[in-house]
Amino acid sequence: MENPNSKISLKAGERLDDLNRNGYMIIQNKDKFCFGMDAVLLSGFADARPGEKVIDLGTGTGVIPILMEAKTEGEHFTALEIQEESVDMARRSVAFNELDSKIDIVKGDIKCATEIFKKASFDVVTTNPPYMNDNHGLKNPEVPKAIARHEVLCSLEDVIRESALLLKPGGRLYMIHRPHRLIDIIFQMRVHKLEPKRIQFVHPYIDKEANMVLIEAVRGGKSMVRVEEPLIIYSEPGKYTKQVLEEYYNA
Repeated sequence: MENPNSKISLKAGERLDDLNRNGYMIIQNKDKFCFGMDAVLLSGFADARPGEKVIDLGTGTGVIPILMEAKTEGEHFTALEIQEESVDMARRSVAFNELDSKIDIVKGDIKCATEIFKKASFDVVTTNPPYMNDNHGLKNPEVPKAIARHEVLCSLEDVIRESALLLKPGGRLYMIHRPHRLIDIIFQMRVHKLEPKRIQFVHPYIDKEANMVLIEAVRGGKSMVRVEEPLIIYSEPGKYTKQVLEEYYNA
């Protein structure tokens, strides 16, 4: 059997992780920032239909577009990321998985997304933005992790504003965030003419409060939202629930 590592040159601190979809792998650096369950959940919650063009804002190492290419029928996926190291890893992961014709990794700032791409040019936007503003949480002293987790280089409003401008009328935004920011999220969506249509709370255990929330919003949509059945991640420590295994890991 061919050694997958022979197809790619890994840099110091990097590793090649199995995404458990279509045989796809992803390059990550344990000392920088590795994707978590939130990225997996967003890639399963989001939908891309035949012929649709998708952009992922703040893609990190490119896990969401790679997973969505495997899980959906979207025509093409673009990913925007500001950190050079993450862009480099994402591009090499795309090349390793032979997805160059389906996924483009672009280096750039979310705040300037509509200067990089045409307005109203995407059917779907996905984003797993920094969760913490200056009033919540301690900033990680390691810069790549701080940028990924805190609103250091862009704010929640920046992400929602640019998402709305990039979407075609009727286009869909899919976001994962923290429940304590839900009012801020809905307020900013309404300001920028995005109407929340689906909300799903994510709980680590059935008896624990939600620690993530998934949201779908439609540009110019009518006012009506559906709160879906909560998603429970673990049935016991280290063991995923049947719901997670079936919906997100094809088990």
